[in-house]
Amino acid sequence: MFIPHEQSDNTFLASAILPPDLRRVAVLPLAWEGSQIDLAQGAETLVPILLTELDKTKKFEVVSISREDLRSQTGRLSWTGAEILPTDFFDSLQRVYGCDAVLFSQLTTFRAYAPMVVGWRMKLVEAQTGKILWAVDKVFDAGQQPAVNQTPRPLAALWPFHDDTDDWRAENSPRQFGQFTIAQALSTLPNRKEMAKVSAPATDVPSGRQSDKKLSPLKKNYGN
Repeated sequence: MFIPHEQSDNTFLASAILPPDLRRVAVLPLAWEGSQIDLAQGAETLVPILLTELDKTKKFEVVSISREDLRSQTGRLSWTGAEILPTDFFDSLQRVYGCDAVLFSQLTTFRAYAPMVVGWRMKLVEAQTGKILWAVDKVFDAGQQPAVNQTPRPLAALWPFHDDTDDWRAENSPRQFGQFTIAQALSTLPNRKEMAKVSAPATDVPSGRQSDKKLSPLKKNYGN
């Protein structure tokens, strides 16, 4: 059974706490459907931002899978998570990347001119069981969003604003508005058990991401 997050009908959690043994997540290439140029351009702009914001959550190690590597293993450049997956899909990724979970992400809407609109559909799936741990499906419309500097925590803690210029850029720059939407979507991820005990938000310090296909030793001790 999924439970709603903060009374929202488009964000679901299997549990408010991540499994204790979930330490490494394989991030699939950002997917989009159709041949719209705006979605392709939006994906090119937002992929590095998505990976950076995932690292900033500090909830698991991020292993980025390239489109070509994914095709060599699964026969496709991207997956939205809504398709019928190959029977060995998770086993293959777990074997190659040593991942405990897989993140599907899809850019559903992207409008780079004011009022900007960005839509995200994401799903975190446990590799061993195929269980969905977290899912979000949201569209962010700059024409309907409240003022950025009025955004409640924890988003303000993830991406603080300092003056009116920053607020204006967040609502008029595709990159900054994209970052805003990603941070807000990821703020609904389940916590780690030890993080849930801390009431103050974690310091927003960027961390390096791992993008090589080859499995490398864990650099961070997640969950201990």
